[in-house]
Amino acid sequence: MRIGIVCPYSWDVPGGVQFHIRDLAEYFIRLGHEVSVLAPADDDTPLPPYVVSAGRAVPVPYNGSVARLNFGFLSAARVRRWLHDGAFDVVHIHEPTSPSLGLLTCWAASGPIVATFHTSNPRSRAMIAAYAILQAALEKISARIAVSEYARRTLVEHLGGDAVVIPNGVDVDFFAEAEPKPEWRGGTLGFIGRIDEPRKGLPVLMRALPKILAARPETRLLVAGRGDEEAAVEDLPAELRSRVEFLGMVSDQDKARLLRSVDVYVAPNTGGESFGIILVEAMSAGAPVLASDLDAFVQVLDQGKAGEVFANEDADALADAALRLLGDPERRAELREAGSTHVRRFDWSTVGADILSVYETVTAGAAAVGADERTTGLRARFGLARD
Repeated sequence: MRIGIVCPYSWDVPGGVQFHIRDLAEYFIRLGHEVSVLAPADDDTPLPPYVVSAGRAVPVPYNGSVARLNFGFLSAARVRRWLHDGAFDVVHIHEPTSPSLGLLTCWAASGPIVATFHTSNPRSRAMIAAYAILQAALEKISARIAVSEYARRTLVEHLGGDAVVIPNGVDVDFFAEAEPKPEWRGGTLGFIGRIDEPRKGLPVLMRALPKILAARPETRLLVAGRGDEEAAVEDLPAELRSRVEFLGMVSDQDKARLLRSVDVYVAPNTGGESFGIILVEAMSAGAPVLASDLDAFVQVLDQGKAGEVFANEDADALADAALRLLGDPERRAELREAGSTHVRRFDWSTVGADILSVYETVTAGAAAVGADERTTGLRARFGLARD
């Protein structure tokens, strides 16, 4: 099958959507399919052979973050050329409602189109206001996928229609087989995320750290991600700052090794999350997970069976939960076992096969039924009843 995948966000700025698209493309390539990914990227950025640059992206504040998007006449021309040259059997657009390549591709493409919705934003005024503009493009979509029930609800409430829920995927064995680093072991908490992005929750973790260190002064916090490191610790007492080690941007290999090494992985995110891929990666690596009680996180953690949660933005609750876990090796072992079992449902062998089933359905029945009928059939096929 010839598969075209559209990435809305800059390829050279790491993020969950980009990682999902990368891994999905490489999964299909390993199966023998022909895959091309269209993504924003600087023209001089080294890209994998399957990625085509649509030109430089522009940073745009969105959903508590900064999305790097690509839109305009030059981008539209590159979209049309990519579609013409690719002659795809199916085009898979991620975040088709963002003002980026996905929307341009919806307007330009013909034939089967699958769309994946990643965003969970229950009060998106922008999406409501843009409905009239988006409607014509959305009507061309053959089937809709949402990465979580919360992303599906955002779609249903703002744009109508429905979607089958297929979660983000992870190469579970890649994380499970990583070698821990000795220097990252022993009384360590881990955090991975953009330091400068408040919704990733590092400030909450920093507020919890004095209480944790007062009870367990040997504890260290390992932080991986880009951002202003000095600003991140400026509110932390000077004598405690040495207990925070900033690792900067880490490779995929070192991310897996970090998650394999820490005693507890902490996800203090405060909102705007529709899934929580880092939780899946942590569970894959066998890291006991402690996360804020966002609805999406609770669902990924199997309603708290595969990880522990604390009240969102409550630094004291975070500190108390972290201290309980650090002091209870048996509970950490239980979470490792539960997480390692639960996470198998997110492996690409399952997720990729489900997405391929969607492709096969829309290509086989492109002329037979409408998008809502196809999506209803897909939801029935995957055992998901309409609300």
